[in-house]
Amino acid sequence: MKHTYHIHGMTCNGCRGHVEEILNKVTGVVAAKVDLEKAEASIEMDAHIPLERFQEALQKNGDRYEIYKDKKHHHSKPKKEEKSKGKGTGVFYCPMHCEGDKTYEKAGDCPVCGMDLVEEQNMDSTSSNEWTCPMHPEIVEEDPGSCSICGMDLVPMKADVSEEEKTYRKLLNKFWIAVGFTFPIFLIAMSEMIPNNPLYTVLDQKIWNWIQLGLSIPVLFYATAMFFKRAWTSFKTRNLNMFTLIGIGSGIAWIFSVTALLFPQIFPQEFKTEGGNVFVYFEATTVILTLVLLGQLLEAKAHSQTSGAIKELLKLVPATATLVENGEDKIIAIDKIKEGDLLRVKPGEKIPVDGSVEKGQSSVDESMITGEPIPVTKKVTDKVSSGTINGNQSFVMKAEKVGSETLLSQIIQMVNNASRSKAPIQKLADKIAKYFVPTVLIVSLITFVVWAVYGPEPAYVYAFVNAIAVLIIACPCALGLATPMSVMVGIGKGAQSGVLIKNAEALERMDKIDVLIVDKTGTVTEGKPSVEKVVAVAAIETSDLVAYISSLNQHSEHPLATAIVNYGKLKKSTIATVNNFETIAGKGIVGTVKTKKIALGNRKLLDELSITIPQKVSEKVLAEQDQGKTVSYIAVADSVVGYVTIFDAIKKTSQKAIDELQRAGVEVIMLTGDNKNTAKAVAKQLSLTHYKAECLPDDKLNEIEKLQKEGKIVAMAGDGINDAPALAQSDIGIAMGTGTGVAIESAVITLVKGDLQGILKAKNLSHNVVKNIKQNLFFAFVYNVFGVPIAAGILYPVFGLLLSPMIAALAMSFSSVSVIANALRLKKVKI
Repeated sequence: MKHTYHIHGMTCNGCRGHVEEILNKVTGVVAAKVDLEKAEASIEMDAHIPLERFQEALQKNGDRYEIYKDKKHHHSKPKKEEKSKGKGTGVFYCPMHCEGDKTYEKAGDCPVCGMDLVEEQNMDSTSSNEWTCPMHPEIVEEDPGSCSICGMDLVPMKADVSEEEKTYRKLLNKFWIAVGFTFPIFLIAMSEMIPNNPLYTVLDQKIWNWIQLGLSIPVLFYATAMFFKRAWTSFKTRNLNMFTLIGIGSGIAWIFSVTALLFPQIFPQEFKTEGGNVFVYFEATTVILTLVLLGQLLEAKAHSQTSGAIKELLKLVPATATLVENGEDKIIAIDKIKEGDLLRVKPGEKIPVDGSVEKGQSSVDESMITGEPIPVTKKVTDKVSSGTINGNQSFVMKAEKVGSETLLSQIIQMVNNASRSKAPIQKLADKIAKYFVPTVLIVSLITFVVWAVYGPEPAYVYAFVNAIAVLIIACPCALGLATPMSVMVGIGKGAQSGVLIKNAEALERMDKIDVLIVDKTGTVTEGKPSVEKVVAVAAIETSDLVAYISSLNQHSEHPLATAIVNYGKLKKSTIATVNNFETIAGKGIVGTVKTKKIALGNRKLLDELSITIPQKVSEKVLAEQDQGKTVSYIAVADSVVGYVTIFDAIKKTSQKAIDELQRAGVEVIMLTGDNKNTAKAVAKQLSLTHYKAECLPDDKLNEIEKLQKEGKIVAMAGDGINDAPALAQSDIGIAMGTGTGVAIESAVITLVKGDLQGILKAKNLSHNVVKNIKQNLFFAFVYNVFGVPIAAGILYPVFGLLLSPMIAALAMSFSSVSVIANALRLKKVKI
């Protein structure tokens, strides 16, 4: 038997895979398949299994997923877990993306690589649910207002530090403790290099060895204990990683030293000093662990900078807004704003939510969203976005999108999701990393055997030290971090420049495109067409024509339809009810207005309806089209009675962007549903040699498929519903942020400003990110390829050089840090 259930709580593909794995492990389940988009689980079972069994399995490990018979039984959202201050979002991920885009609910270590999980940054981490008085901290209120004691305005309560900062402070504290105990061990050990060691006049060498043991215990069992816990976890889960090597190397050195102190008689003479004491390695062990801890500390600091773009975007969210209610202004918390609220935005304030201007006008700085520095004038009905900054005038706006629906919130979420995705270039590093640790363990063992058999006396001491050096110097983390760090910084950089990238694959492939397909209306042109004139060619009043076509277009989302409706309102035409309305893709629209059948569209539409176009009308229309204007025929009762001329200005930046793309070797092709004459005129203005007119959605799709079969990597830029199939088919779908939601959903890159210059930015960003990733991978490969043999002693026969395990630990720690530091250079790249 087979049943379908509703799953609540999945947010990513990692969640889907996790839920599917859990359900398949339930006794009695034959097969379980989970669909993320539908939030459904299809479960085949031998016999009926109670729903409670599935719920118990899902929540066994503290997972947040819930299962229901169907969606309608999920009456309300599950109660949100209480989030103590400072916990931020409560969503964590591995910086190396070991389990793809899977997230975790608690801070801790990645179960695969052992690295500290990083807290995701989003709008939740900025909201404050409590307000206090700066003078009287005992006053705590749920809403903003004034202090009941002194009358001062309440301010948002500052949250405790984030998990990210807590991790850093904890590591810093442990580092100083490790240094405090390691430094004296280091001094004691190094004193042996001084002739007639003065310490031995105070105490015997054996006593100093016992002191070193005592000083090493706080370092191993407190300051760096997590390294050994992670090493043990790696063995239990069979996910061998960097901490496996550190744990084995430093652990063996410490156990060897303790054993040497307790049972010196079991060691051969070559391990002993002239005084009969066995060589101990407490200083090597503690120095190695302290240096690794330093590396972790520097990584934690660097990780916080890789998500800097998101943090900067989060700073744009204001804590409060001014609600206009019954003619009075009232300060409210941003999370109390509801759709439809009227909000006053004062000079210099950040706009709290997305909406439109209801009263007044002002200039708004949108650079933080679009990347363009010039303020934009906003008048009544113009759209405004959350996080943008008002200029020097006040205005009243209507809230239309609040909370997670605002553009800023969606940008932040998109950046978070993209940052956790894997780039194809990472597959090579993942394959190598899989075999890396076992290979290093084998090399370490071979090193020990070779030095023990062929090395100079004391051979076993050389063998032991060099085998440990091999374990310590190897760094799989440098390989693992090479791609994710560059992707995270690059996607954040793109978001700050108005280029939103949905996944790492799109970021990598954008640099390889051969062909760019562009739509005309809204992509090359402003997308704000205006009616130039309506011409009657039969015995009918122009005002009646305007009324007919305005009524017919009232339910269409096309930019041309909006232009016609606005023209009708300007002419004060009566908008009548439309019956039998139908959109014929790529041709036009038909419907019944006041019992009369109205058709509005191009020649193809009239041919389909078997309506003849008079020669004189055709000539007049052709003359308009030759000037780059869009012309639609108007037919009433199967007879052409006029036409409407619409002009849509070419964007000022289109020409420059197309020229630069062509210079970069990208072939630009314009595919438009408009007529041949208009398309030819626009192509001529833009110096485009390749264009196709009168394209239906299927024609655009077929053209892309044809180019792909020729081996071309094709990007498609569009903004309309009719562009959605082509955007989905292309290798890189690019949506204009000013376009429809369907187009944006079908694309992998969204240009917030809806400008072709954004494609240049995306291409330049892709080039710099891929270059940065290759630099990181090259460094990581070269470091390990040369570092491991040098640690094994390959230079000793020729140069007499050996690598101390302590130097190996320092090199290993800084290898990961250098990869992150190189990725951070992307923040300063000009795109």
